Amino acid sequence: ALQTAEENEDPKYAVECPLGTILRVEKVGGSTSRGENAYGLEIFCKDMRNLRFAHKQENHSRRIVYEKLLQMAFPLPNIKEFFCFKLQEKFRDNGWDVYDAIRDLQRQGLPTDCWRISKINDKYALCDTYPPLVGVPTDVTDEDLKLVAPFRSRSRIPVLSWLHPVNNASITRCSQPMCGVRGTRNKDDEKYLQNILEANPQCHKLFIMDARPKINAVANQAKGGGYESDEFYQNTELIFLDIANIHVMRESLRKLKDICFPSIDDVHWLANLEATHYLEHIKLILAGAVRIADLVDRCRTSVVVHCSDGWDRTAQLTALSMLLLDPYYRTIVGFEVLIEKEWLSFGHKFAQRCGHGDKNYSDDQRSPVFVQFIDCVWQITRQFPCAFEFNEHFLITILDHLHSCLFGTFLCNTDCQRVKEEVRSKTCSLWSYINSDMESYMNPLFATYLHNHVLFPVASLRRLELWTSYYIRWNPRMQPQESEEQRNRELFQLTQQSFCIARGKLIPLPEKRSINKTRKIGETVPANHRL
Repeated sequence: ALQTAEENEDPKYAVECPLGTILRVEKVGGSTSRGENAYGLEIFCKDMRNLRFAHKQENHSRRIVYEKLLQMAFPLPNIKEFFCFKLQEKFRDNGWDVYDAIRDLQRQGLPTDCWRISKINDKYALCDTYPPLVGVPTDVTDEDLKLVAPFRSRSRIPVLSWLHPVNNASITRCSQPMCGVRGTRNKDDEKYLQNILEANPQCHKLFIMDARPKINAVANQAKGGGYESDEFYQNTELIFLDIANIHVMRESLRKLKDICFPSIDDVHWLANLEATHYLEHIKLILAGAVRIADLVDRCRTSVVVHCSDGWDRTAQLTALSMLLLDPYYRTIVGFEVLIEKEWLSFGHKFAQRCGHGDKNYSDDQRSPVFVQFIDCVWQITRQFPCAFEFNEHFLITILDHLHSCLFGTFLCNTDCQRVKEEVRSKTCSLWSYINSDMESYMNPLFATYLHNHVLFPVASLRRLELWTSYYIRWNPRMQPQESEEQRNRELFQLTQQSFCIARGKLIPLPEKRSINKTRKIGETVPANHRL
């Protein structure tokens, strides 16, 4: 924590700001500055707030604090200087044990007649941004995979993310094909996608969901990338989802911060919010996930998802669609598994996108990709408040520690790097911290009778709202008199007491639901209720 105090006095005021949250530090004022707060330091944070500290010119405290902050907040290239490597706290649960790739694939039913678990990436030999174990069609050999890898950007071949428990439709993820401007073909890649299609006997067409706007995908051809041609990829349909790239998203968040902190223009609030286009981006991400979930569940169609490299927008879409389809991922531990699986093991570049310990705050590789994913999850919880075991405090805690570097969970860009840096053995997992105090993160409204339903949120600006509890929480006028965390804890305790009292004659709640919003996994929907 940062503390301010007069010399020889106890601290008068403490500000909690993890060093990892600091974006940049700037000196305010010079030797000729006059006024109470004209000389000091301003700290810009990654969590939507700025902090300004006044210093006395005569005691040189500003220089001392400035140099110390730069040293401690930006330790790169020495990753071992992050606080998580020094944290000695012990927790009841070992969060590193939450996710096990074999266990998760087996939970989905693998191996099956159509899908198998491959060890082709053992020791990260095929792709250093993929996990060691991957799910692939049974008819595809490891030698076949080696022929496909050079044709996919960074060797990120199509592999299984999720398998429908009833209709065998699958969600697979990958990176863009390296077609280039000449439209280069790779028959092994074409055959591989046909194998994915045939792994679902009920499916006669494979949908390829390209997260990018088409104009961006076309532009990528000049760099050697591109997209699948229906001329060469038989029985496929390519759909562009128009989700903007990391640079557009970064600029949108910057505009949002400008209108939220330190003050809010109440008169022009709605116009200013619209000008950021932030909610429009959230809408497109959520709409893409809903579309994938609908294809997999209702249409019983297998889907391949990719963007350019397959570690940003692809992760958003696969993780969100799996959250909608699979109630396991809507539990606390299940959501932790989802993050470990779709984000961490598949190489989302957390270190680069968040700028952990890097003083180059203008790096154009930074982007709020994961923040947007959590925002989309929050939007879904607003529309289905009883379908999730976790509460808002859980989501905010994850985002706070995305930047804090108090835990090793979000360090590095890939699993391969985390193994090299011994993150698992030398740091604590965020899930250790959370799972040692589950009650704080429990949703008191969680209804288990919704646990076997697919969710279909409305991805419309009419239904979406700005997550003020996260983006504007530092504005003094927006802070609630009673914290959401405290309200949830009290309500959860009341519901637990009520459950215990009525336990002997508990009557299950009726399945009241709107048929076009949720349905049981695999349940057929009448035509007049379809999306």
